[in-house]
Amino acid sequence: MKAIITGLIITAAAVFAILPADKFGLGWGNDVLAFLRGGVPAIAVLIGLVAVIIGIADMKDRAEARKDAKE
Repeated sequence: MKAIITGLIITAAAVFAILPADKFGLGWGNDVLAFLRGGVPAIAVLIGLVAVIIGIADMKDRAEARKDAKE
């Protein structure tokens, strides 16, 4: 129950921060968008590298399984 309440409070604070300052919020919307523009490509590169590493490990495992099956 504490986790749900904490999550709701943090979500409300984040929405309040993004709302325009002239209405009710802090006006951080443009800063959030700038962060996402910079962060999404970096995260995409990291996800791509992890996918390549997993693919290489999978190929190695399949090759080893074939060797064991032949013996």
